[in-house]
Amino acid sequence: MPPSPEALSPIEYELLPPSVPGEQQQPLMRQEKQVQKSEGRHGDLIAKYIALASVSVLAVVTWAALLTKDPAGAGWFAFHPTLQTLALVSFTYADGTGIVTLQPTSRPETKAAGLRRHQVAVFFIGFPTIVLGTTAIAYNKWIHSKEHMTTWHGTLGYLSLAWIFIQVGLGGGSVWFKGAAFGGGAKAKALWKYHRLSGYVLFPTLMYTVYLGGFWSHWGNSSVPSYFIRFTAYILAPLLTFIGVIVRVRPSKMNFSRK
Repeated sequence: MPPSPEALSPIEYELLPPSVPGEQQQPLMRQEKQVQKSEGRHGDLIAKYIALASVSVLAVVTWAALLTKDPAGAGWFAFHPTLQTLALVSFTYADGTGIVTLQPTSRPETKAAGLRRHQVAVFFIGFPTIVLGTTAIAYNKWIHSKEHMTTWHGTLGYLSLAWIFIQVGLGGGSVWFKGAAFGGGAKAKALWKYHRLSGYVLFPTLMYTVYLGGFWSHWGNSSVPSYFIRFTAYILAPLLTFIGVIVRVRPSKMNFSRK
């Protein structure tokens, strides 16, 4: 026979779990899971879909315009718009860099998973893809004895690529090998907020570069002659992609007020 409450010490009695009927425990467990899963704000999911759908429209129109008009005849240039837009899809998925997949997270396990997706999307897909795409257009100009950076599209493109190299170095150095490249520990972690801020400024710069190349260039006007399609792909889509990404940004995570 179990001892009565009176026979138990106060401490032993306090440690006994409360008796909750099984049918009441299930709703409580479901509510707890919902609280744990709810990391996003209202509108985050819609913003994610808007960003991914918009950048996909940009990429599909670009690829279709190139592949349906003698891509072999375009030579090395054919790799430029196709690879650059593929890189932008990867960057957007990563949020935003890998922006979309990294924001928003609050629990350690989701942060770790988001960081892994971010690194795969950016470092293993987006970064090499945009380097190859830029190399293709640079080589195409070189073999045809054309000058480089004669337009704002070209100038911003090269500057953005240099910025991406710095961005990858800053981001990777602050997390790889426990941030040993920047002193490790809190010192390396403190740099991550600057990596975030840099990415949020770099992303619209890339979108603006695409707008210049797709909407105003000779290639854009000749390959996408429809004003409506060109407007949708190179003005509306980049704008909506940027809005979808920026809505999900968490400025409070950067903690610039904290030293």
